[in-house]
Amino acid sequence: MQRAALLDAARSLLSEGGTDALTFPALAERTGLARSSVYEYFRSRAAVVEELCEVDFPVWAAEVEAAMADADGAGEKIEAYVRKQLELVGDRRHRAVVAISASELDAGAREKIRAAHGGLIALIVEALAELGHAEPRLTAMLLQGVVDAAVRRVELGAAEHPDTITAAAISMALRGVRG
Repeated sequence: MQRAALLDAARSLLSEGGTDALTFPALAERTGLARSSVYEYFRSRAAVVEELCEVDFPVWAAEVEAAMADADGAGEKIEAYVRKQLELVGDRRHRAVVAISASELDAGAREKIRAAHGGLIALIVEALAELGHAEPRLTAMLLQGVVDAAVRRVELGAAEHPDTITAAAISMALRGVRG
């Protein structure tokens, strides 16, 4: 329960103040633990980040996968893939992941993020192959780049409404730059 409370506090700190806010004194204060107790659970800030990735990325990917499973046909699956990721932007877990991704991380944490993104990308490869893409994995990586750009736009509080950004990202995913 303590570990879960620490991870929950870490999510809050990351989503409120980015990686600079994620400190052991702040974790201790949020959870009511002594600072030394935090070190009993995590050896470093990077270890907190790694565990958040291990816990939160699979949940996020499962939500995207479930949305895709409810869709019929390759086009609808691609739309669900894009739409669900953009719906999750407001989720605290997602804000924490974005903060983590923007930070200076050690090699282990970066590898966990890369592996998690690889799992997310793998969800869409089959649908892209069904549409006849010669390089479905490459196309999936490029599609994820479009999603990542749309996520950043929403996160920045862009002038466009999030629904407009989502519609544009889906249009680009399904029809390219021709609209």
